[in-house]
Formats: sequence, structure tokens, C-alpha cells
Amino acid sequence: MEIKPLLRRLGTVVRAFFTFLFALVVLGVVMWAYISGIPIISSPYGIISFGFYGLLLSLHLMIQSIFAFVEHRRMRARRKPCSYTKTIGFTISAYQEDPVYLRECLQSIRALQYPAELLRIIMVVDGNSEDDRYMMEMFREVFADQDPGCYVWLNNYHTWDTKAQQWQAAGPWGDVGMGFEEDPQRREVEELISSKRCVCIMQKWGGKREVMYTAFKALGPSVDYIQVCDSDTKLDPLATVELVKVLESNPKYGAVGGDVMILNLKDSYISFMSSLRYWMAFNIERSCQSFFDCVSCISGPLGLYRNDLLQQFLEDWYNQKFLGTHCTFGDDRHLTNRMLSIGYATKYTARSKCYTETPAQFLRWLNQQTRWTKSYFREWLYNAMWWHKHHLWMTYESIVSGVFPFFVTATIIRLFWTGTLWDVLWVLCCIQLIGLIKAAYACILRGKVVMVFMSLYSALYMTSLLPAKYFAIITMNKSSWGTSGRRKIVGNYIPLLPLSVWAAILLSGLGYTIYRESQLDWTTAAKQEEIKFLIFGAMAYVSYWLIMCLLYWVWFRRLCRKRSQSYKVSV
Repeated sequence: MEIKPLLRRLGTVVRAFFTFLFALVVLGVVMWAYISGIPIISSPYGIISFGFYGLLLSLHLMIQSIFAFVEHRRMRARRKPCSYTKTIGFTISAYQEDPVYLRECLQSIRALQYPAELLRIIMVVDGNSEDDRYMMEMFREVFADQDPGCYVWLNNYHTWDTKAQQWQAAGPWGDVGMGFEEDPQRREVEELISSKRCVCIMQKWGGKREVMYTAFKALGPSVDYIQVCDSDTKLDPLATVELVKVLESNPKYGAVGGDVMILNLKDSYISFMSSLRYWMAFNIERSCQSFFDCVSCISGPLGLYRNDLLQQFLEDWYNQKFLGTHCTFGDDRHLTNRMLSIGYATKYTARSKCYTETPAQFLRWLNQQTRWTKSYFREWLYNAMWWHKHHLWMTYESIVSGVFPFFVTATIIRLFWTGTLWDVLWVLCCIQLIGLIKAAYACILRGKVVMVFMSLYSALYMTSLLPAKYFAIITMNKSSWGTSGRRKIVGNYIPLLPLSVWAAILLSGLGYTIYRESQLDWTTAAKQEEIKFLIFGAMAYVSYWLIMCLLYWVWFRRLCRKRSQSYKVSV
């Protein structure tokens, strides 16, 4: 037996053991800090206090912001030019897309500053009915000068039933005829993609993962990189070039994602807040992860993968199961996790940019967030198996971000039911204060005052996103509830149920606290002091919301009343 493989296996076991031990230490320290509630600073009568748990959260946000800032400096310092030698399979996933968004997407792809002879464009439409044909016709129109290949596939890679075909081909005496072992249209699809530069395939409905699989499988090993894109995405001309630069800079980089911004931010309060949240998620959270080479999710609108690695786990990625059920959502996050599982780094670059559509209606946004949360917790469990292959930051951040919603929930319920009126007001003030601090840092990093409105996102998180997380966990194995196509009105009202339950819990708790407080003696020195804090705290909290709502209405609504039809991006 060779000694090197044995030592390598032993090293992996040892690293996995110590990584698991580190995860337990992080979880233990966070839980101890939360449960013990040790105060560091406290006012007379203990009305205001700042504890060890609050200190840990503050340090986490500070460290995350510092590493994000350093990674942005690294991005700007990257000067090595693109070699323009790598072939790219550019894949577009389309499903009942808004014609305006689809046209902008296709036209932005035409405008990409990457050699045409190295770029092969494949759009796969999830659906092959007459109602879906407009997407193929638009593709044919936009790429008319490229001699595009268009094909309607009656099946897809996983709906061909060999036995059924053989039965249909049976002779009049029951003998088996010349049934096809393989779908004959499959070969035609693969030949079309291998012979044409621009191809559009309409196939039987199967979900986004089925669509992505068709493009990946048909391309096979014919290209160096595979770029993913959604049909509602508008790309910056240099988006592909900047992604390629990152993968070329280090052979250990397996995938890279870009900066995803919101195309329809002026449609509603929901879409506007989503645009600010996207910026924070990409330019602080994922930028920090990129510093440690472990970005947790390469987003579907803008991502680039090494094709030779992707082909290695393509079948495992498609056939993913959770609790015995085939997974149909969370395809982007699981694709990233598969890359991390084989030990390759995942990166983020803010120099590659795109715009994408986001739900502007509350119900559609809530359905989207519920679906994303399902995949987050499911992929968290899968990701934990590969913590030992990457920097300890991935382990640490997974623990902190994984338990945070549960601690917030426990805090809110405990204070609303067992705390004082001041406790309830104080936690609400703290939530907005933390939001303002993060927003102020984002204003400095981005250089735009508009980021101050990020502090308003806490209202969406506390009232909607937080209870939706529990509904997502309970229904994690349900794959039938998700975001509908943009041409359909959302009819799934089920995610509103946890919001109603959450509101009932908090309002009943607040009512009980008010009743309990009314029975106390408010003439004591401690209660007199608390009254002062209640008055000034309530004035500060109400003033904050009045000022921010006024600024939102005056500064955003009036100045952005006319929706711009052009989007200028400087890289």
C-alpha cells in the first residue's frame, strides 16, 4: 500500500474532525453568549444594557465589512488582461418571460465584448406549446444574421420512456417492433447545438434545472467555460470578459459570479428595497466570502463555471434528492455547492455587472423568498459536509448565519410576552440602529446616499421574511410552490399563513404585556426612570420612521416618477 494516499486520507479525516470541533466551539460560544445574557454596559436600574451577545454580533458585522472592503480593493487592483482564448457556452434559461425583458436580455448578449467565434449561445425554453413560441421567434429575430438554429423538442432528456415507445411500436400480434432505445430528437438537438453558434430549443416543461441540464449536457466537453444567465437579465458589455479574467487568474478557481443589480427598482417599494438588499448581499456578504474563496452561491443571472469540472458532477447535480424527493429548485446554490465539494474555490467580482428583474408585488416576492429559503437550509446541510475543504470562515459564517434567525425569533417572542414595554421598544430601536449603521457603511463603500434607505429593510425582514423562514423549513420537501412565470398572476396565497400566525403571536404578546404592566406600581423610582426612557425612545422611534418615510416619498417617488428605459453601467 502506498503511503501518500494513506497520509492524504488521514489528513482529510483530521482536518474534518478539527473543523467539526471548531463549528461546535463557535455554536457553543454564540449560544452561551445569547442564553447567559451577560451585560457589559448597563444603565441605572438596568433599563438599557449592552451584552456580550450584542458585542459578538457587532464584531461579526465589523469583520465582515473589513474583509469585503479589502476584497473590493483586490478587484480594482486586478490588471491582467483577458487572453481571449477560452471558448464559452453561454446558456439562457427561459420560462414564460416578459417579451420586453427577453428582448433586452438577447440584445445585451449580442453586445457582449467577447469574440463571437469563441462564444456559443444556447437558449432553452421551458415549455414547447404555442404559448411559448414567441420566445423562439424573438431569438430568431435578434440573431437573424447569425443563422440561428431553432428546434421544438417534444420531450426533454428525462421524459423519454423507452418501454412505452416499444409498446407503441409493437406489431398487430403483440411482437415488439423497432422501438427506439433513445429519443431520436435528442440526437438532432445535440447535433444542432454542436453545429450552430446560436441555438434556441423549446422542450417539454420540466423546471429550470431541466432546462439548465439540457444546455450543459448538449454542450458536453466542447467548451472551456459555461456561463449561466436568466432570460430577464440585462448584461453589461464587459460582464463576460471580467468573469473570464477571474477564472484565468487561478486554476483553483472553479466558478465566479458577478454583481447582480435590479432592473425594475422603480416599480414599487418591494423592488426598491430588493435593489438595496441585493447590493448588500453581493458587495458585502459575498465579497467577504470571496476574500476567503468560498462564495456560497453563484447567482443564476451571472455566473461562469469551468466546464470540465461541471461535467464531472452534472448527473449528481441533476439527480439531487432531499428526503427521497427530487430537488427542482435551488439549482444555482447546489451547483455552487458541488463545485465547493470537490475542493475548488468560488469567487465574486463586482467588475462584472448585470441587471435582472425582481418581483414588484408583495405576494410574488414572498413566494420567491420562501423558495430561496427552502434551498438555503437544504443546501446548508449539504455544504456542512465540505467545510473541512475550505477556509474556516465558511464554517464560522455558516454557523452564525444559520442560527441567527432562530435567536432573533426567540428574542422577539420572549420580550413581547415576558418583557416590559420598554424592552419591546428597546429591541425595536436596536433593530433600526443596527440597520442604520450598516446602511451608513454601505453609503461610504458605494458612494451613494440612497443606501441609507437600507435601514428600512428591517420592516420587511421582521414582519414577513422571518416568519416565512419557518414556513419554508416546514415545507422544505414541497417542490410545487415557487415563483410563477412573469406572464401569470401569482395565485399561491399559502405563504401568507405564517405571517398571520406571526402577527397573532406578537400582537397577543404585546396586549398581554400592556395588561401586565398596567397592574404594576409606576410610582417607584425605577418605573419613573423607565417612563422617561419610554417617552424619549418612542419619540426617537416614531421620528425615525416619519423622517425616513418622508425622505422615501419626496426623494425617491418624485425624482423617480419617470421610469428610465436605459441603464448605463460603468466598469
